Amino acid sequence: MTVIDSPTAAGSGSAATDQFKGARFTSDTSPERLAAIATDTFRGLSKVIHDHGVTYDEYRVLKQWLIEVGEGGEWPLFLDVFLEHDVEEVNSTKFEGTKGSIEGPYYLPGAPRLPATCTLPMRPEDTAETPFVLHGRVTDLAGTPLGGATVEIWHADAEGYYSGFAPHLPDWNLRGLVAVDEDGRYSITTIRPAPYQIPTDGPTGEMIEAAGWHPWRPAHFHLRVSAPGKHPIVTQLYFQGGDWIDDDVATATKPELMLDPATDEQGRDVVEYHFVLDPE
Repeated sequence: MTVIDSPTAAGSGSAATDQFKGARFTSDTSPERLAAIATDTFRGLSKVIHDHGVTYDEYRVLKQWLIEVGEGGEWPLFLDVFLEHDVEEVNSTKFEGTKGSIEGPYYLPGAPRLPATCTLPMRPEDTAETPFVLHGRVTDLAGTPLGGATVEIWHADAEGYYSGFAPHLPDWNLRGLVAVDEDGRYSITTIRPAPYQIPTDGPTGEMIEAAGWHPWRPAHFHLRVSAPGKHPIVTQLYFQGGDWIDDDVATATKPELMLDPATDEQGRDVVEYHFVLDPE
């Protein structure tokens, strides 16, 4: 029997932190806007301190915990789970196309490029699972097919593990960058992902346990859909009636992103989902 070492918070956090730091993001935020955001942030924290009568012991525990989050490389995990959904919600209000969702900490650039009809890279263990076919079209707001689009997909395996963040999985397992055909169509064969717990053996998990919360995310596919001249979308697709759909630790589910697959004559789970992109 093969023993699998579960990914640790430190391991996952370090991988996500290294990946994020390597990208080196910038913003054109003005000094005035930065000052306004920072001022409101500290006002909000001040209100929490006064409203709850935070003690010095609680303050020192908070300081200690913040240091440990940084030392463990868990800031991508913590921020993506607890704050990204608000940022995504604010930024999505200006777009009419497919609903977005959080990217999360497990994205890796450079996935293998695959044709419009394809099967994701997977292990023999994965091929023992029921095949899952996700297919559809990528169009603009007027319904015109976007033949130059790509559908990038990544997801956990049937045990809830992501390649690149779990030592036992090969590189690019269940990851791919799919180039749609001239009619904007794609058809991806993969397997159904499992719900999973975010890593709980670090300071983020300690906070969740201390607060009496749960660490579970519902099963989902991650997707980045883009085309020349169009605003790219990052989203997640979930399963109707799945575990944790109504109680996602990351608060990232939306009614528009639910899948209801059917079984075809080959015994595969199949679902159609179309992506609609806004202009840039």
